[in-house]
Amino acid sequence: ENRTQVTHFILLGIPYTEGFETILFFTFLAFYLCTLLGNLLIFSAVLVDPRLHTPMYFFLCNLAVLDMGISSLSVPKLLASLWFQDKVISLGGCMAQVFTGHFLGSTECLLYTVMAFDRYVAICHPLRCLHIILAGVCALLAASNWIASSFHATIVTSLTFTLPYCGSNVVDYYFCDIFTVANLACGDKYILETVVFTNTGVVPMSCFVLILASYVRIVFCILKMNAGEGRRKATSTCASHLVVVTMFFGPCALIYTQPQLSKVLVTPVNIFGNLITPMVNPAIYTLRNKEVKAALRKLRGGQMPAR
Repeated sequence: ENRTQVTHFILLGIPYTEGFETILFFTFLAFYLCTLLGNLLIFSAVLVDPRLHTPMYFFLCNLAVLDMGISSLSVPKLLASLWFQDKVISLGGCMAQVFTGHFLGSTECLLYTVMAFDRYVAICHPLRCLHIILAGVCALLAASNWIASSFHATIVTSLTFTLPYCGSNVVDYYFCDIFTVANLACGDKYILETVVFTNTGVVPMSCFVLILASYVRIVFCILKMNAGEGRRKATSTCASHLVVVTMFFGPCALIYTQPQLSKVLVTPVNIFGNLITPMVNPAIYTLRNKEVKAALRKLRGGQMPAR
C-alpha cells in the first residue's frame, strides 16, 4: 500500500477570499479582541462581586471561559495565515485543534443543558432552589461536563487520526476539523462517521430537547406569576438564554449532521459559531443585567449602588 507518514498539514484558509486578506485580518482581529475583552470582563466581574456568587453566574463564568477557548481555537492560526501566509500546521497542532474544538463544544452543549435546569429550579421552585442547587452541586455538574466532554473529544480525535493517510496533506479549510481532515484519509471512515453522528448528532439533539422541555415548564411558571419585576426579570433572562442556545445549536446541527454540505455554506456558519457567537454572548446574556453592570462599575473602581 502506498502510505506516507503525515507530519504536517497545509491549511488553505477561507475559500474564495484571495485579495481580501488584509481586510479579513483586521476584521477578525477586532472580533477576537472584543471576544476576549467581553468574556474577561464578565469573568472578572463575577469574581469580584460576592452578590454574583450564585449558580447562574457560576455557570456563566464557565461559559465565558468556553467562549474564549472556542474563539482561540482557530482565530490565532487564521490571523497568522492571513497576515504572514503561514499555512502549515503540525500533526500535533492539527490533532490539538480537533480535540480542543470538540472538547469545548461538547462542554458548552452540556453546560447549556445544566443552565436550563438551573433556570427551571430558580423560577419554578424558588423556595427549594438553595437546597437543590448548592455550591457543591454546581461544581460537580460543571466538572462532570468537562470530564464527559474530554472522553468524547478523545474518542473522535483518536478515530480521526488512526485512519491511514496516503495522499495529499492539504486541508481545504482554515482549521482542522473531523471531516476536513478525514476526507484526506484513504481508509474506511464508516466507524468514524457513525460515532460522530451519534456524539455530535444524537447527544446534542437530546440536550436540545431537554432544554426545550425545561423552558416549556418555565413558560407555564412565568404565566402563573403576577405581573411585576420578578416576572419581567425571569422573562428577560430566559429569552436571553434561548437566543444563545439557538445560536449555538443551529450551526452545530447544520455542520455535523450534513458532512457533505458545500464549504461555501459551511465556512460562514463555522465563522459565526467560532467567532461571532462567543463575541456577542456577553452582550446578550449579561451586559444588560443590572447586577453585572454594578459589578463592572466596581471592577473599574466605582462605588457599588445600594441594594
